Amino acid sequence: MSSSDKKDEPVYSILPHPAKDNNPEQPGEGMNWGKFAGAAGAYHAHGPQVVSKEQAQDLGEPLSKAELKKRSEELNK
Repeated sequence: MSSSDKKDEPVYSILPHPAKDNNPEQPGEGMNWGKFAGAAGAYHAHGPQVVSKEQAQDLGEPLSKAELKKRSEELNK
């Protein structure tokens, strides 16, 4: 085999993976990009979650037992 034959051969190399670490669930990457966004992110939370003051204010006042019973009857029709 002469040196001219080697020039015609294809050259293959292995490139590093573009991921920064080995964690497959990085928000904003891959097929899981929306998993951590919005209300659905609560289902992927780990450990107890402490509600901020802003979130607590957005919840509003809890309904009374009578209001809950009335709402339950409406939904169960």
